[in-house]
Amino acid sequence: QVQLVESGGGLVQAGGSLRLSCGASGGAFSKYAMGWFRQAPGKDREFVGAISWSGGMTRYADSVKGRFTISRDNAKNTMYLQMNSLKPEDTAVYYCTAMYSDLVGLFNNWGQGTQVTVSS
Repeated sequence: QVQLVESGGGLVQAGGSLRLSCGASGGAFSKYAMGWFRQAPGKDREFVGAISWSGGMTRYADSVKGRFTISRDNAKNTMYLQMNSLKPEDTAVYYCTAMYSDLVGLFNNWGQGTQVTVSS
């Protein structure tokens, strides 16, 4: 099974940008759709976006559409989340996971997460 490690989080002012990475090992990364989720304190984990195995199809939560972009580099076994125009409500721990090809089902192989904090 693919093991995942998220990185790239940090503290940024509202309106700023960050790029998160999700590195994979131990499996055929390029065979899987992948997704980003986030969890704010006291809230349930929520869907952010997903990308097909080829990168040709993406899906986003309405709350991030137009501000966040998911991409992947299968040669590097890495998925990215480019976050622009960040808002304080984007503050959360961000996680990645492998997903089913329908970009809905989850394999639940979560990494340790990376903290994103957006100050107002």
